[in-house]
Amino acid sequence: MSHVEVMTGNQAASTAACLARPDVIAAYPITPQSSVVEDISKAIAEGKLDALISEVESEHSAMSVLEGAALGEARTFSATSSQGLAFMYEPYFRASTLRLPIVMAIANREMISPQTLWASAQDSLSVRDAGWIQYYVENNQEILDTILQAFCVAEDKRVLLPINICYDGFYLSHMSERVDVPDQAQVDAFLPQCYKPDHIYLDPDRPMAVDPLTNGDLLMEYRQKHLEAQQRALTVIEEASEVFFNLFGRHWDGCVEAYKIDHNTKGAIITLGSMTGAAREAIDRLQSEGLPIGLIKIRVVRPFPKTELRELLSGIKAVGVVDRNVCFGWNTGIIYQEVLAAISGSPSIVHQPFIAGLGGEDITIEMFETAARQVVTLAQKKNGSRDQETIWLRSVSEEVHK
Repeated sequence: MSHVEVMTGNQAASTAACLARPDVIAAYPITPQSSVVEDISKAIAEGKLDALISEVESEHSAMSVLEGAALGEARTFSATSSQGLAFMYEPYFRASTLRLPIVMAIANREMISPQTLWASAQDSLSVRDAGWIQYYVENNQEILDTILQAFCVAEDKRVLLPINICYDGFYLSHMSERVDVPDQAQVDAFLPQCYKPDHIYLDPDRPMAVDPLTNGDLLMEYRQKHLEAQQRALTVIEEASEVFFNLFGRHWDGCVEAYKIDHNTKGAIITLGSMTGAAREAIDRLQSEGLPIGLIKIRVVRPFPKTELRELLSGIKAVGVVDRNVCFGWNTGIIYQEVLAAISGSPSIVHQPFIAGLGGEDITIEMFETAARQVVTLAQKKNGSRDQETIWLRSVSEEVHK
């Protein structure tokens, strides 16, 4: 039977990783991720987890170790943040293009400069096109549950791709919440206990070259199959979510979650990660006033769930995207640009970009109320431009600064 514990987001991540019975773990400590692998190391030392942990000299080495382990039929896990993710970029890209189902948590942290340790999804979103699947989660329970689902999705023969589970540094990594922890037998019933590849692996009886020099035709085939696998992952993610719900009673709505959206809704706020909790409160308040505003939470950024998003936005007049990151060169946030691409065939939707919470600044309920009221106002306008200038939401004032 499951049991309830109060744990931080990093503890939820390490607990889930241990329950998945990985064979090899490799990571290098970096704030705010460090305690994830510290807790796993402790579990191994105490005999609670039968696994090998590699104490590497850098994040580049950590991902390289896991690639070799995955090629040798090992289930693998790691965790990192920010500059650590940047340092492992070369093997990070190779892990996906070799189709290795590595699972790695990312405790999101802003990139330098200026120096900061605090929350932003800038780190993981900056590498969203390196071929990995990327989940973004809202709370500590979702961290645990999604890591378990990630192993299931990554190792599915239709997918065979590495997966990131991204969660806000400090807001989740170091803050404690109630978490329902399944027992080992429940997890074993959900997740096969071993990873058995048949597409690529190291076998002493069948020597092979891994990652040989390729020509254009072969590379074209690799990339096409990779992209097709990412698109199949949308279905596999939904399937894994349903199976998980049937076994554990918790449902995370696959790739996209809608909150209080129906045929009367005229505007929608779109969020990513832990800010969604404050957004829910704001939507509840505004709907009690009669405002026709709802909420959409993006759970999976790669592959981007454009079809689901378009369906949810059918009938919506205006949408506002609140980003805790920036898209350099566009003067907006990154998720805003992703949403814009998804709804490019919907000329009737007015779209409003917002940026908030950089460097770990709180994104308050009041900020979401301000944003939502702006979106409702745009939805009620009969004429006007679809493209709006970015609004920066700051805590230093209740006003909106452009």
